[in-house]
Amino acid sequence: MSDTPDPPAPEPEVPSRRALLVAASLAALAGARPVRAQSSADSERKAGPLPAVGTRLVLPDLPLLDGTLLRPADLAGQIAVLYWWASWCPFCAVQSPIIDRLDRAHRSRGLRVVGLSIDRKAEDASAHLAKKGYVFSSAWLSPALQKALPKPKGLPVTVVLGRDGRVVMSEAGQMFPEDVEGIAGFL
Repeated sequence: MSDTPDPPAPEPEVPSRRALLVAASLAALAGARPVRAQSSADSERKAGPLPAVGTRLVLPDLPLLDGTLLRPADLAGQIAVLYWWASWCPFCAVQSPIIDRLDRAHRSRGLRVVGLSIDRKAEDASAHLAKKGYVFSSAWLSPALQKALPKPKGLPVTVVLGRDGRVVMSEAGQMFPEDVEGIAGFL
């Protein structure tokens, strides 16, 4: 028998915001549809570099999922948020509602979200937007559009263009809600 007292029990750790987001993402992943695996070479071939802050990003005409055509001139003088997403992406499942709220809250002030779905079929992307009730404009990243506007590595990817068409923010991966909401600061 020892006369030394037992060490005090450690205080329980409070989960960080990042840990909570990871847990939410994993929970979303558990309910996500299975996706055909891609080879890393296939993924790397499709991924482009993340546009650097300060560079000008030239947008092509974008055939939107609602049947309209978004021309670069339609975004002139606006803050454009390019958002690469997929219906099966668990991190997009967490970020897309926040992106949609950003678009709804600030479109009248000159901020425009333009989604770029990497779903295998445009119909899958359209059905997902309708099911979730999202209103942000979105195009399907067809092979032709992928050549003109390659998806950077990662998902989701958020690139913000200033009123002059230059990149003011570029992020790969899921963003915190306050960071998405902070995009309105570019207005």
